[in-house]
Amino acid sequence: MPLDDTNADPNAARKRWMSVLSRAGRDALEDAYERLDAAPGYGLLRPPETGLVMVQGRANGTGQRFNAGEMTVTRCSVRLGDGSVGHAYVAGRDRRHAELAALFDALLQDPARSADLERDVIVPLARVQQDARERTRRKSAATKVDFFTMVRGEDPA
Repeated sequence: MPLDDTNADPNAARKRWMSVLSRAGRDALEDAYERLDAAPGYGLLRPPETGLVMVQGRANGTGQRFNAGEMTVTRCSVRLGDGSVGHAYVAGRDRRHAELAALFDALLQDPARSADLERDVIVPLARVQQDARERTRRKSAATKVDFFTMVRGEDPA
């Protein structure tokens, strides 16, 4: 993200890492947590709790919003010993996943740690997620069927 771009979202980096953390598997986050040089002390501001959110959609991505249904999410907020606060919302009921995502959110907000965590945690997780999306895209592209209509001469076009 260019630092001199006045139109750039100042929270873009955090949005990106939160997206990666929320989609990462709990095992991957546990492994990353175990690889930390010094496990940080933290307390729970909001212990992991599970609830429902309404998911909305749009026809063709541009139409009016409609309620598509409910989705289970788990949220958590933590505070590090230095006062940094991290939040997370993750799909499903995995309380530990939400806790770890919130912990990494707090850690990534520390300028002294963010570059190393970005390189060692976020980039590898994002790469794994992108590879999975690409495999899914290739698999679905292989089954794509193109339908077309032949002009039968009946329309006075």
